[in-house]
Amino acid sequence: MSKPALGRGLGALLGTPTDHAPAAPVSSAPPPPVEGSPGEAVQRVALDRIRPCAFQPRKHFSEEALRELADSIRERGIVQPLIVRPAGQSFELIAGERRWRAAQMLGLAEAPVIVREADDRAALELALIENLQRENLNPIEEAQGYARLIEQFQLTQEVAAAKVGKSRVVVANSLRLLKLDPEVQTHVRDGRLSVGHAKVILGLTNPAQQKLAAERVLKKTLTVRQTEDFVARLQNRTAARAPGSRIAGAATADPHLTQLQGRLQERLGTRVELRYREGKGALQIHFFSDDDLERLLEILGVKPD
Repeated sequence: MSKPALGRGLGALLGTPTDHAPAAPVSSAPPPPVEGSPGEAVQRVALDRIRPCAFQPRKHFSEEALRELADSIRERGIVQPLIVRPAGQSFELIAGERRWRAAQMLGLAEAPVIVREADDRAALELALIENLQRENLNPIEEAQGYARLIEQFQLTQEVAAAKVGKSRVVVANSLRLLKLDPEVQTHVRDGRLSVGHAKVILGLTNPAQQKLAAERVLKKTLTVRQTEDFVARLQNRTAARAPGSRIAGAATADPHLTQLQGRLQERLGTRVELRYREGKGALQIHFFSDDDLERLLEILGVKPD
């Protein structure tokens, strides 16, 4: 019996019968190779016939890194061919934009390429795979790449993850970064905030509080653990203003509980409220969508029947 799918409300999660079409099977085949496979023909193509791909997930290219790559190409040539697809009388890059840009810096007339037939989905998948394999994407670009793959081609997180050779939890956690305030996302993209800091800040759902936490981290150079404490204080302050929340505010006043609550938030990647008094209490884990709930269940090792 197949398990009920999440993303269709609590009825699906709790096993209430629903009428829906069976989900498409997820291919277990490994993603197609990005670099040239044995037997693929390499040809030389004029650089001015090659243009960037609209599906390139990487948006930021370091000038210094490009100069270093250009120096390497000057010494050794372009060792790995670019992967392109036909686009009228020209070619569109699927993989190798850094090499193409560096070759332009050197004023090269042509570059070695492998031509592949690829539709838009395949082009995006291959561009994502190449950048992920080379760890070229910053965390925000990676999240945006997954989001585009899912939204543009109506894929589930599970199917998208399988296509790029990642686990669904990795993809889900990456996508959560897009819930950060845009200003905070910029700090993560530029490397001023680590993903660890970002996961803690995601415990705050208010954009103004997220920005406040990010500013405090940057100004005080807080560690992830110190950020947990600060975020917990912000959450307690918000909870204290809510009706009937006096106990919750008092319960987390203990610095040890505050620290534990922060560690739980980092581990689960969501807002957590820990109440404790004389050996009794409660642990409240917040989620904000069916996908978020499914992600938490997977982390906790709970499988819906």
